[in-house]
Amino acid sequence: MVQAVPQSETTPFYPRSPYVAAKMYAYWITVNYREAYDMFACNGILFNHKSPLRGETFVTRISTRAEAKIALALQKFLYLSNLAVQRDWGHAKDCIEAMWLILQQERPEDFVIAAGITTTVRDFVRMSFAELGIGVRFSGKDENGVIIGLNEELLNQYGLRSDKLFLCSTIVHVDSKCFRPADVDLLLGDPTKSKKKLGWEPNMILLP
Repeated sequence: MVQAVPQSETTPFYPRSPYVAAKMYAYWITVNYREAYDMFACNGILFNHKSPLRGETFVTRISTRAEAKIALALQKFLYLSNLAVQRDWGHAKDCIEAMWLILQQERPEDFVIAAGITTTVRDFVRMSFAELGIGVRFSGKDENGVIIGLNEELLNQYGLRSDKLFLCSTIVHVDSKCFRPADVDLLLGDPTKSKKKLGWEPNMILLP
């Protein structure tokens, strides 16, 4: 559940996990110190930002690690939860640049840092498999992912086990046990203020 789409600096917060609730403390204590003690204190409201250093318990790393193992015949399946969830994914490098720009402003303010584009988990998985030369299609009530094509040239380029991958094989399973009890279906940031006041533009955007 979200309070507005897209989400800007004025969108009311509605944390849906202990992790985000803890971030709310950090946000409001920053605002308090700025207003009470006239400190140059700013909040960067960063939407999902990723890099190869991302923790292995996050969905992007869970997916890419499993996909690599599947392509190397070290693992048979990738298990995921809700494939329809939409996220505004950006790159950590772009976010760091935005942070630096925030600190160069004359007045301390809060800024949403986001790509302004959403991608479903389903499309993320499909695109990352495609990078390895594996075409995947999701279908059926359970949305299992099935191999629909193999790019032998790309697979061989990476030294992957094309001999262990077969058309129509199911390699992605949706596991209802992995669903979060309280999740947000759609996160979409509005970076208008950051683009206008900071002159910031994301350089790396995930396009479905």
